[in-house]
Amino acid sequence: MKCRICKEEAVVALQSHNTAFCAQCFLNFFTHQVSRGIAMFDLFQAHERILVALSGGKDSLALCLVLKELDYKIAGLHLDLGIPSSSPKARACVEGFCAKHSIPLHIVDFVAEGVGIKEVKAKLRRPICSACGTLKRYYFNKTALDLGFDALATGHNLDDEVSRLFSNTLRWDESYLSKQGPYLPASPGFVRKVKPLWRVSEFVTANYAFLKDIDIHTAPCPYSQGASFPVLKNLMHNLELAMPGRKLDFYQGFLKRGRPYFAANTQPENTLKPCQKCGYPTAAEDLCSVCRIKELLAS
Repeated sequence: MKCRICKEEAVVALQSHNTAFCAQCFLNFFTHQVSRGIAMFDLFQAHERILVALSGGKDSLALCLVLKELDYKIAGLHLDLGIPSSSPKARACVEGFCAKHSIPLHIVDFVAEGVGIKEVKAKLRRPICSACGTLKRYYFNKTALDLGFDALATGHNLDDEVSRLFSNTLRWDESYLSKQGPYLPASPGFVRKVKPLWRVSEFVTANYAFLKDIDIHTAPCPYSQGASFPVLKNLMHNLELAMPGRKLDFYQGFLKRGRPYFAANTQPENTLKPCQKCGYPTAAEDLCSVCRIKELLAS
């Protein structure tokens, strides 16, 4: 198989685009797709400071590297969750990556913050994935605001976004459907959130990471057994195999027609108030969810 661009031997075939690329042309393709995704929704400007959430996985590290190569003003943020079997490896992977590519790195240690996930899991009665997600969103947002960044970028790819859209549609969750997309503007107490990889699939990102020789953390979270999201991802993957290109068509169609409809027809959420302890916006009368978790762990 030959590269569509230069006619050299191809190393990556993309059914969704009915094409194949050599290594360099594929890297150029990836960079173009990310640049196009940024431009289509004006995610951020060249002069702005972008904080990139880094888990140690292929998507977040690939995003960080491509944004650096595009000359954006970036820094990394890693949340050390305090899970004994996986967090030290993930942290070491992120630290090694940022040192190799001269990228500033900020680390929030959940154990030091009093919310280590191991301890949270032992105390909390609700599913740990929900609590972990709440804590991560809190510290992503808080760190970006405290450090004066213009936007927080996450490595959510097309597969992540389509699976989330599918999940929200199955529940007809109008609140989430009215806001889902590559861009969530800043609001009082919240930094702008962006997803520059929204046009590229997990397969594409994995190939970019491989060709760029990015050392990634691959071990799954030991607490994620029973999560429903991988099931939805697998369903959408099988659909893409049968109908190449359908995932991007589905998502772009939603962004063009679905999200505007839900945004115009969804009742506004409850008014947010500052948490009485930390000041974070919350719909609760007194404490936000994170401060409640901290109080539980301290009891």
